[in-house]
Amino acid sequence: MTQNKIAMVTGANKGIGYAAAEQLAAQGMTVLIAARNPQRAEEAAEALREQGNDAHALVLDVTDPATAEEAARQIEERFGHLDVLVNNAGISGSGQVSPSDAVDQIPSTVDLAMVRKVFDTNVFGVITVTNAVLPLLRRSPAPRIVNVSSAAGSLTICATPDGPLAALPASAAYSPSKTALNALTVQYANELRKDGILVNAADPGFVDTDINNHTGFLTTAQGAAVIVRLATLGADGPTGGFFNDSGPVPW
Repeated sequence: MTQNKIAMVTGANKGIGYAAAEQLAAQGMTVLIAARNPQRAEEAAEALREQGNDAHALVLDVTDPATAEEAARQIEERFGHLDVLVNNAGISGSGQVSPSDAVDQIPSTVDLAMVRKVFDTNVFGVITVTNAVLPLLRRSPAPRIVNVSSAAGSLTICATPDGPLAALPASAAYSPSKTALNALTVQYANELRKDGILVNAADPGFVDTDINNHTGFLTTAQGAAVIVRLATLGADGPTGGFFNDSGPVPW
């Protein structure tokens, strides 16, 4: 079994997830491209291998515990451990629209089925995957967990009447799911601190991706930078925090 650093990134077949996997691979890690679609996962892994990286595809639907357990089994069988988990897979619930057009998220009229679907992926999916691979992370000398959040999950930012998100429609799905993810990050950090597992939330910023219909102004590589920084923290690095590329983000 290899002792190279092994990193798994969920939803890594495209966008920020792929960019994070690419940057981790560039640092010499073996990267596991976890995605629901087997073909897309393999195509992304192949693209990284063509760059000279060590990359492998994993079929993983974060809303399906059976696939998470199977992914963990495959990692254990092939590598024996896991050093980095990036919980990147997430959905907006509104499809590919700009944030200003996500009027279907307005709390007073929102479809509860949509809210449940968003939380199933963005919150419960993180618990599912994290718990499935936690035994493998415990075998690492420097395990790191990064949960990909958003400034939209910051209560402080969202509650500021003239703040940067003030012009956006109110959200009962995506934004609260990221707030819940931030809270979950703190709780995992509190539990795992004694084991040396650093757990942090990352805000990539407004990145040009499918989730916002490519209205973002940052590249995926720029958005992935903070994820990679948190995934490669030293032993004295923070845990239980929320960061963007400039530093801490207010809760």
